[in-house]
Amino acid sequence: MKRAATIMVQGTASDVGKSVLTTALCRIFVQDKWKTAPFKSQNMALNSYVTLDGKEIGRAQGVQAEACGIAATTDMNPILIKPTGEMKAQIVVHGKPLEEMSAWRYREEYIPLAEEIVTDALDRLRAEYDIVVLEGAGSPAEINLKDRDIVNMRMAEWADAPVLLVADIDKGGVFASIVGTLELLEEDERNRVKGFIINKFRGDISLLQSGLDWLEERTGIPVLGVIPHLPRLDIEAEDSVVLEKLQEQERNEDKEIDIVVIRLPRISNFTDFDPLSAEPDISLRYVESAEQLGKPDIIIIPGSKNTLDDLLFLEQTGIAKAIAKRVSEGSFLVGICGGYQMLGRKLYDPLQVESVHDEVDGLGYLPLATTFYMDKRTERVSGTIAAPHPNWPSMQGQAIVGYEIHMGQTTPLSQVNPLLSINGQSEGVISENGRIFGTYLHGLFHNDTFRRQYLNMVRAYKELAPIEDILPFRSRQIETFDRLADHVRNHLDMEQVYRILFANQSETAIK
Repeated sequence: MKRAATIMVQGTASDVGKSVLTTALCRIFVQDKWKTAPFKSQNMALNSYVTLDGKEIGRAQGVQAEACGIAATTDMNPILIKPTGEMKAQIVVHGKPLEEMSAWRYREEYIPLAEEIVTDALDRLRAEYDIVVLEGAGSPAEINLKDRDIVNMRMAEWADAPVLLVADIDKGGVFASIVGTLELLEEDERNRVKGFIINKFRGDISLLQSGLDWLEERTGIPVLGVIPHLPRLDIEAEDSVVLEKLQEQERNEDKEIDIVVIRLPRISNFTDFDPLSAEPDISLRYVESAEQLGKPDIIIIPGSKNTLDDLLFLEQTGIAKAIAKRVSEGSFLVGICGGYQMLGRKLYDPLQVESVHDEVDGLGYLPLATTFYMDKRTERVSGTIAAPHPNWPSMQGQAIVGYEIHMGQTTPLSQVNPLLSINGQSEGVISENGRIFGTYLHGLFHNDTFRRQYLNMVRAYKELAPIEDILPFRSRQIETFDRLADHVRNHLDMEQVYRILFANQSETAIK
């Protein structure tokens, strides 16, 4: 029976670059003609990805599958944890919600049942591919979590995978983080660590060499590469930790259009707005207070894992009032998924699917009411722009694609203007003045022609000339995978990586 070779990327901490380096290795192996797939047994993220068959997995594994040139499946991320509130999360198993659990219940009752789920998924991938690149989560040295580990060293053992340990030098204390991690591992776990990768380096490598020599002598494990920081890498982030950095960005006065995304406490799928930040005329900011809002041209309320509580956050912080002031002064307003639900007049949760609140008043910009049910819609969709407003003529009939991930059904309270036509059905709503719209469609701004035409409409309101060039964001993503792979290949000892990868294989042709 065919069994793919396995290799695992683990980190000394969260946000050290595991996902990006896993993506890079996937792309390198594919470039070298190996049939490759990604795998992460358990993922905790609110940024999710919808597979072709309408299942939900972690966004990182979806992106890694794209880097491999294959369709993502739930075997690549069989368990997804989506936090819903303090110490609670929705547990998604093979792309479908199982139930909401407390952290204690998941750890004590469900994780013992999860081994068969994740190992069966990995076995199916190993039967189909030549190489499976596994990604860990957080750190393998979390002492309080190790006895219930299904994503780091125990997963490496089940997969019989050698481990590459990644550390982020940009955070400081890189040698302490590596040695400290090893010290907290059991002997058999340390033996699985076959190489170190130091990530996000800035500076003169010669000044680091004495430290690298010491590390190899101290541990007996080779440093396989020091990866320099790679700027302007347009690969979708999964961990909301990245929002801390994005939120630090201030208004770029050199850009003609200022767009603000409200950083909701339970924000989801914030990668919806990555294409906007790539546009030459856009300054994109994330804010979480009324004071930070400023005077943006466009305000976006994004998706949320808990729409009702995040709506109350807008009211309690004064952000809702600040948005109303800006809209009255001419700002455009966009609601995506949970943000779309918030734009309506009423939100009902009689079964307490998302909140302890039975009923909450919406922001009232659109004549809509949303009721939450237990069923969850996850689907890839395609359609056209149907907005009838006279300021949207260039966009009408424009083909669009995207995906839906949401609970709740939204219905109009009076006659409305639809934003989209999907499978002959109206979807989304646009206001009478054309300045406000909401939709359940994630990925709307990934549609290159629509994105540019919408921005040009905003430019027209500001009496700015249109930009004719359409940024090919989708094709740029493929170029980015190759750019990342080339960068990592140039700074990583791939010959040694291949030796580590195939050490347990009886027959192989190392390229």
